[in-house]
Amino acid sequence: MNRLVPFAMVLLASFSTAYADEGMWTLNGFPSDRVAKTYGFRPDQAWLTHVRQASVRLAQGCSGSFVSPDGLVMTNHHCAHRCIEQLSTLAKDLDKNGFYAKSRAEEPKCPELEVNQLIDIRDVSDTVHGATKGLDGKAFHDAQKAITSKLEAECQTSDSLRCEVVTLFHGGRYDLYTYRRYQEVRLVFAPEFAVAFFGGDPDNFMFPRYDLDVSFVRVYQDGKPAHINDYFTFSPVAPKSGDLTFVSGHPGRTAREQTTTELAYQRDFALVDRLIAYAELRGVLTEYQHRGAEQKRHSTAMLFGVENSIKAMAGMLDSLRDHAFFASKVREEEAFKAKLAKGDNAKANLEAFAAIGRAEDALTAIRVPLRYLEYGEGFGGKLFSIARMLLRGPVEREKANAVRLEEFADAALPQLTQSLFSPAPIYPELETLRLSHSFTKLREVLGADDPIVKKVLGQASPDELAEKLVKGTALASVAERRRLWDGGRAVVDASTDPMIALARLIDDDARAVRKKSEEEIDAVVKKNEELLAKARFDIYGTSVYPDATFSLRLSYGQVKGWDEGARHIEPLTTFAGAFARATGRDPFALPASWLSAQQKIDPATVFDIATTNDIIGGNSGSPVVNKNGEAVGLIFDGNIWSLGGDYGFDESKNRAVAVSTAAIFAALKKIYGADRIAAELVPAKPATK
Repeated sequence: MNRLVPFAMVLLASFSTAYADEGMWTLNGFPSDRVAKTYGFRPDQAWLTHVRQASVRLAQGCSGSFVSPDGLVMTNHHCAHRCIEQLSTLAKDLDKNGFYAKSRAEEPKCPELEVNQLIDIRDVSDTVHGATKGLDGKAFHDAQKAITSKLEAECQTSDSLRCEVVTLFHGGRYDLYTYRRYQEVRLVFAPEFAVAFFGGDPDNFMFPRYDLDVSFVRVYQDGKPAHINDYFTFSPVAPKSGDLTFVSGHPGRTAREQTTTELAYQRDFALVDRLIAYAELRGVLTEYQHRGAEQKRHSTAMLFGVENSIKAMAGMLDSLRDHAFFASKVREEEAFKAKLAKGDNAKANLEAFAAIGRAEDALTAIRVPLRYLEYGEGFGGKLFSIARMLLRGPVEREKANAVRLEEFADAALPQLTQSLFSPAPIYPELETLRLSHSFTKLREVLGADDPIVKKVLGQASPDELAEKLVKGTALASVAERRRLWDGGRAVVDASTDPMIALARLIDDDARAVRKKSEEEIDAVVKKNEELLAKARFDIYGTSVYPDATFSLRLSYGQVKGWDEGARHIEPLTTFAGAFARATGRDPFALPASWLSAQQKIDPATVFDIATTNDIIGGNSGSPVVNKNGEAVGLIFDGNIWSLGGDYGFDESKNRAVAVSTAAIFAALKKIYGADRIAAELVPAKPATK
């Protein structure tokens, strides 16, 4: 029996009742009065500013926070896993053995990690709306792209800044976010993978949990640790049931405001397509891991991400497939339409739903070539991605900033070039496997007689072509990538590198389907979502939170358990529970460092906690903060009931899951002897006279 099926039934309640703890709120729209009414504490502007400046975003898709004045950042082990893996070798496996830099001189640079700190928010709604007023389709797309590029370029006066126009309420509001960008990020501490992901996939999205899913990195400026004014100190008191908690982080994407036709596309096509693709890739990677210890080491992060995505998307799909839940979304939309029919601009507002529906139909028709040609599912691996960046880079950089592909805009180039010139190792055997698998899928979904398939494969088999390309390319060399990038269009055009030749072969086809998607589908959806957002404001006001957009949000809640039928799930676990749960066999095998230190640990120390905070993917690494502005935990997961959080929130069972800072501090001191880091987190108090 599918254990996720009941979730959507419970989720139904979230659309008829406004639960107190629901919401991923922007920092300039936080409902402090509502928190005060419920919990007796009102966050003032100084408190909110402190939280904003102490919170950070990992540009690759996670959250974090400053926890010392010397640039120390706390995040999850799984958020820093790519760095940990890239710095590892078979002889020095940081994933297996953990890592602790005993001095700052021993802190190694993460090849690709970027940390962003939000330093300013400015409302630019009037400017964006004014630029697109009265426009549709391609004209709307071009005008919106031009004005956002202009605003970002004017804001980003140096590579140390990152500026983004953030779309809120699906176009009802636009804010310009200015970040301080840190690209020199060094690894400081990471525990063994065995305890960072204790319980493995069986425990993923479950509770009780016993994970020390933490890592510490440090941001540097000009070769020295960055000085930070706002940071979270560790609370001297462990969290307890009923405590008020705040979570500041960067939830990725939610769809709580989307129309039913958009949700139906996710249910019937997008989620199904992605689940099938990830399930097949999991099988390929699992086989690869059985080839040897080195293959297992350098593919673990990828397999972890695939398995995590499968479980998350399965829960999302179950939610949308629940008839009662989807019927509630239909009723909610019909009620909104009834209100629109009585207001101004009724015809245009109601037509917006139909326009979005037609756009979703158009997306359905092109989704396969879009996924396989432009999004890269037909051309797997890092080497092809590099080849495409090198091929498109000179062409796009010759254009005005406003008309480039968005990944080549001035605001995006620092992160793109950091990735392009990363010294992280590339593994030919894994590249060959991924490319061969993707060629096989390309032929399967488009058909052996498809002109693009014939053009790509010719007479070769997927295995033969993949092996030839990986062996023949020179793009594993950072020096070669830099030569091509710096050389510009003439040098790239003259290149006979087989991977660049492949990217060149399909580039016109890929660009064409992307152009159709952006100008004929995305532009229609954005324009009409914006229209509906304005109408929603007229009816309901702005006292609601926008869908998540991987921008900084703050949620509030409390440490709280929940009921599973007749069984009550307590919100706290302890070290004693971790040792009791250990079996000595993966994924329930505690590392030797823990077993040898068991007698040093207070077994009653709070380990992991569950809270009612409203979170979603992207919140990994978010700090859990108390009303004093102190860190009491570190978000790393949600429970099984949180998997439909893209579409709604149910306070009765939806829980965020975090490791307590009490557990982190105890492990640093008692298990790892990481006194340098522990002292930085909790400085010793001067002796009193």
